[in-house]
Amino acid sequence: MNVTITPRRLAGSITPPPSKSQAHRLIIAAALGEGESLLHNVACSQDIAATIRCMAELGAGLERQGDTLRITGMRAGPRSPLRRLAAPRLDCGESGSTLRFLMPVALAVRGGGRFTGRGRLMERPQEPYFELFREKGISCEYQDGALVLSGRLAPGVCRLRGDVSSQFITGLLYALPLLDGDSEIVITTALESRDYVVLTVDVLKRFGIEVTPSARGWRVPGGQAYRACERTVEADWSQAAFWYAASGIGSDVEVTGMDLDSAQGDKMVLDWGRMLRGEPLNGGERVPILGRTAPETPVRTEQAGGRSRVEIDVSCAPDLVPPMAAWGALAGNTDLCLKNAARLRMKESDRLSAVTEVLTALGARVTETADSLTIFGREELSGGVTVDSHNDHRIAMMAAIAATRCRRSVTIAGAECVAKSYPDFWEDYKSLGGDIT
Repeated sequence: MNVTITPRRLAGSITPPPSKSQAHRLIIAAALGEGESLLHNVACSQDIAATIRCMAELGAGLERQGDTLRITGMRAGPRSPLRRLAAPRLDCGESGSTLRFLMPVALAVRGGGRFTGRGRLMERPQEPYFELFREKGISCEYQDGALVLSGRLAPGVCRLRGDVSSQFITGLLYALPLLDGDSEIVITTALESRDYVVLTVDVLKRFGIEVTPSARGWRVPGGQAYRACERTVEADWSQAAFWYAASGIGSDVEVTGMDLDSAQGDKMVLDWGRMLRGEPLNGGERVPILGRTAPETPVRTEQAGGRSRVEIDVSCAPDLVPPMAAWGALAGNTDLCLKNAARLRMKESDRLSAVTEVLTALGARVTETADSLTIFGREELSGGVTVDSHNDHRIAMMAAIAATRCRRSVTIAGAECVAKSYPDFWEDYKSLGGDIT
């Protein structure tokens, strides 16, 4: 699907869709548990559909009633009869969260599984798991484009790199409580995206699972059971960031329904936006992980010629790069440097390259390095082009927000890719006055 946008500023109020990050975690916890859980405000994006499909294949019962999921847990654990069943076939779609969260879970529950995916999913790096699994005698190999795991995840020390993705840590935090002995996760490098681990631990506690921070990671007692509960999925801060960016570049958009006390790390878009506008930060406390607080505060400096420069370490919240890049491209006399972003090259697209290509085509000036982007702010962009979404939902949404401040129309090719995380994006865009065909 191609979408052509006639530029105009947006206006109105919008509540973003439910959090994809939180929904993945709640669904997995409920499916692993005992009894029946109710999850409200679940949006069935393609990524969430992949997790639902895989948890059903692992043995849970899931029934959708409107935006509520009724989940009958599989009673996973060392004495579960599921362990005697054949290894499951798990279609993860294009969801990196589904794949990485469920690799250790499938080993704990069913002794492995055959994982498949689409797009770039099976190309994304899994070495932190492979190193750990091979050390523990678990077979992991690619067969005809599928990843096949076979073996039993044993309790004990799990040494894991933290500089590739926090998703590996989340997967272990879900699986290790199900084993018949105690374990410890030891992080051997700096930990990136650590706020996502905070979100994981928050969900685990709500389902009765105990994990304890240690000097190098987390201690996880074995023999635990997930308890059924009833929860409502919060609105998604990573999707809200696009509407905050629209507001930041001149649209009159009010973002509603957001939980300022959320464990979602992407709520830092508020502080990043304040810094970009030259406003003081709110000074909110951050949850420490491994003895450290959240990454360095964004730095704003004055440059020659009346320009300013803002530097942000995005390693903690890489999903915010596309909306912040659109915001930075239209930040007037302020230049924005987004650094420590190398991991974005292995997302649905090479996201650093895609951001550079799309914003440059729209008329922005962007400098790309191996792990950073510098976007030089302007008052408006030229537009008048067709840009490729790169089959990446966040790139398509970035282009749509930037298009509101272009002089000429913008066509986005492959615009249907927003269904991966935000199926109603184009309808919401139109509801705010966006002129699209």
